[in-house]
Amino acid sequence: MSDRREELRSLTLPARPNLIDMNRRDFLHPHRLVRTVGHVAVALESDPPPPAPPEVVLLRMARRAMATTFELVVPFDTPRAQETGLAVFDRIDELEDQLTVYRDSEVTRLNQLAAEHDVAVEQGLFDLLRLCAAVTDSAAGAFDVTSMALIRAWGFFRGPKRVPPEEEIAAAREKVGMRHVRLDAERRTVRFLRPGIEFNFGGVGKGYALDVVASWLWRTGKTRAALLHGGRSSVYAMGTLPGDARGWPIDLTHPWEADRVLARMRLRDRAMGTSAATFQHLEHEGRKLGHVLDPRSGWPASGVASATVLAPSAALADALSTAFFVGGVELARGYCAAHPEVGALLLPDGADARPVVLNLGPNVLTLSPERVISP
Repeated sequence: MSDRREELRSLTLPARPNLIDMNRRDFLHPHRLVRTVGHVAVALESDPPPPAPPEVVLLRMARRAMATTFELVVPFDTPRAQETGLAVFDRIDELEDQLTVYRDSEVTRLNQLAAEHDVAVEQGLFDLLRLCAAVTDSAAGAFDVTSMALIRAWGFFRGPKRVPPEEEIAAAREKVGMRHVRLDAERRTVRFLRPGIEFNFGGVGKGYALDVVASWLWRTGKTRAALLHGGRSSVYAMGTLPGDARGWPIDLTHPWEADRVLARMRLRDRAMGTSAATFQHLEHEGRKLGHVLDPRSGWPASGVASATVLAPSAALADALSTAFFVGGVELARGYCAAHPEVGALLLPDGADARPVVLNLGPNVLTLSPERVISP
């Protein structure tokens, strides 16, 4: 599918639907989002809708953006669903144009100019920066959107991936830190307090995009039930799955064992973000180093296999999942104790590791470590 084409299909959902399969930064496999049974048809606005089968029927629309696939899933009877889906994806394209660091954008211009003078930015971008600064502060620096110098040093920006010498890591670390960024709320400006600082929103941009379009869906009343995901690791669930007041079901799989389910989540008006280091890595001295970097040390994070966070917003869930993946169980435990609205499921490294559950009750989380996903 090209970047500007949309897929609109009717999918039947059984009374107990097949669950969403997740696996690192490509967690929600679209073929496992729902399992189709009975009637399946292409739905076009020019054609009459097919007769409703006894199962729940969903429409799924998808478009490539931000180097991944975004999907919007809504009930089949949602009015003007295709028009709504097009508007959602067009808005996500606009946000990519604003946030990308791979071509000219508001963020690349901000990176070029903010060390020289104050730069005024759009309100949404300023609010995102304030959220990122708050997470950096409360997570003891384990998440930091100013880590671009380190990303470049390790070759995770344009490649090639490599282990940089210690002196290069040390030099890059001098260009990292939200403490070197001044945010002026009254004037809505940004200023870098030392040269070399650069923003990269790769760890939070997809969640932010979901928040923006979910807010638009709520304000306009286009739908009260929808599942949105971007990159298949950032999820926002509006309302509930039709006929199921518990919320949208999501299965969280082991980061390395795709047929092993760790837990089933139920999301309702809530977001989920997951971080792990499964696909992008490099070999160094007999061990794998993942691409999630610890801004404090300059080295890839270790000690946690995956970190999943449930939070009121997708941007916050994304940022905290990275912070907990980098900072570990004790950081997550302390944060969740102070923020009861945030829940987490962490899987430490190790073959015999058991999941650590924080602020997630049985109405939201069901652990099932031995469960196997149906093909």
